[in-house]
Amino acid sequence: MNASVITAAGALLGATIGGLTSVLASWLTQHTQVKAEWLAQDRTHRQDLYKEFIEEGSRCYIDALQHSEPDLSRLVGLYALVSRMRTRSSPAVAEEADRIAKKIVDTYLAPDKSFLELRQMIEDGSIDVMGSFSNACRTEFESLKPPQL
Repeated sequence: MNASVITAAGALLGATIGGLTSVLASWLTQHTQVKAEWLAQDRTHRQDLYKEFIEEGSRCYIDALQHSEPDLSRLVGLYALVSRMRTRSSPAVAEEADRIAKKIVDTYLAPDKSFLELRQMIEDGSIDVMGSFSNACRTEFESLKPPQL
């Protein structure tokens, strides 16, 4: 074999390997960026969902403490949020949301609270039904963080 053919074949093979390496590196970089963007978007959607649940759940709970007649449209909205969490959130978060929704329904069945009773509940912390839900959300968000290098 001629030395120039071997040199040309070596150069061609080197260029091919270099090109494939470049394509693979570009693909891996793009794949990593798309995954990071998807995770950031998923995290934002979860934050919005949890914020909406906390706001609506708090309104429903205060209403339940003061009235024995439930606001059915709000309860349906609350259960819709719980159902959305079942599809997107960790089981711990969905279970906490479901527990809160059940507590709100049970609260409607309890006697109405006076303003003084509400004040006492605020002082002893028993009015905070969202605490364990917030903690479950925080734990979930911590698990979604990318590992530190």
